[in-house]
Amino acid sequence: MADIETAAATAPSTIEINDAMFCPHFKEVCSDCGCDLREENDSFYGLDSIDREGIEAPASTQNKEGVYQCKKHGSAGCTQCYGWKKQLNRAHVAAKKAGKK
Repeated sequence: MADIETAAATAPSTIEINDAMFCPHFKEVCSDCGCDLREENDSFYGLDSIDREGIEAPASTQNKEGVYQCKKHGSAGCTQCYGWKKQLNRAHVAAKKAGKK
């Protein structure tokens, strides 16, 4: 029972930025948190989960409603900074190419 409580107390928290999940350090894979959210993000965007590099969110702040927005454009739905599906597709292609070598 104590092990379950300890695990729950040390479980990494996550943040959602424009439908993608990250650790509080704005990373999809974080060694500091022990967090790996690649599978969750891949499945949300309809991609098969593969061993690929994690993505990182650009510099972001929270607005008055607690929603994250990019610092560069001040937009919560910024497609330039938060184009996750495009970034994930690129990461998938790079991982597949690296596996073929």
